[in-house]
Amino acid sequence: MLFTKALRRDLANLAGVVFATLFTVLVTTTLIRLLGRAAGGKVDTASLVPLVAFSAINALPVLLVLTLYVSVLLAITRAYRDSEMVVWFASGRSLLDWIRPVLGFALPFMLIVALVAFVAGPWASRQSDEYRSRFEQREDVSQVAAGQFRESASSSRVFFVESISDDQREVRNVFVTQQEAGRVSIVVAAAGGIQGEETGERFLVLEKGRRYDGEADAPAFRLMEFERYGLRLEPRALAARDQSSKVKGTMVLIADPTPRNQGELLWRIGLPVSAVVLALLAIPLSSFNPRGGRSVNLIVALLVYVTYSNLLSLSQAWVSQGKAQFGLAVWVIHAALLAVAGLLFWRRMTLPLRRRSLLPWRAAA
Repeated sequence: MLFTKALRRDLANLAGVVFATLFTVLVTTTLIRLLGRAAGGKVDTASLVPLVAFSAINALPVLLVLTLYVSVLLAITRAYRDSEMVVWFASGRSLLDWIRPVLGFALPFMLIVALVAFVAGPWASRQSDEYRSRFEQREDVSQVAAGQFRESASSSRVFFVESISDDQREVRNVFVTQQEAGRVSIVVAAAGGIQGEETGERFLVLEKGRRYDGEADAPAFRLMEFERYGLRLEPRALAARDQSSKVKGTMVLIADPTPRNQGELLWRIGLPVSAVVLALLAIPLSSFNPRGGRSVNLIVALLVYVTYSNLLSLSQAWVSQGKAQFGLAVWVIHAALLAVAGLLFWRRMTLPLRRRSLLPWRAAA
């Protein structure tokens, strides 16, 4: 049908523009946030591009769901505004006839959202977690950045170097301060390098420098000059970390139905289901009334989406905390929104009948 083809073309064009806009905003904000963390020494600058890519993959399902919702909403709103819906209704069609083409357009979105939510998203979370873990487990000097003060793994040393070689093995103009058991040691050297890797213990060997020793609360320090001085580099201890449910595969969540795993599984199931529910809800929400203003239905649609998203997050939190049952929470919110969509369809379809029933009374008045 020509009208259906035109609708699908409009939906595809709008989806491309909306997704490009949302994706650009997401990448920009993620990059700015990671740059701030990298400047503070919490993220490796060499890992910025992979971390941005992993964050984009994790956010892709939500972006696709929102893109589908906004595209259907804008396309049908434009049809109302340009009086195309008048032609549609005059030809004997109803609002229910929009369901099939909209669901046909939403099906690829639902499949991609399900694929990312169940497979690609957990993989991206695992990769991102591994990048951060490797950076946290690096040795003291490996975390030093030129021109910045950095704290050691044990929080007892502070390093400062003026420059670092490309291979991260040699440093120039080194300043190291160490405080332990009330004693303070300050080491200043012109150069240094990492040695002793073959023994399994790495040392920062400083050359041509001075060491100042003294009590923390005493003004006097003892001075010692040296030609070579070694500092043992402290490796990061492998902390026992509780693996997040976000990094676990879907089959692992199903095999281990703990509250936290069920909460994560609830969220993953809700993403593709919400794509279909919101696509259906956008059809009656797109009803355009020129007397009410062009933005009223868009504001209502935005409030509905925010409420729906917050309810899904709330149900996930309740299931993760053991306050709600997984078997009930997995469908009740979606069913409630489908009921709202059905009610809106009924009101939109019966509104002309209700208006015609009032005409005799108006004429008699």
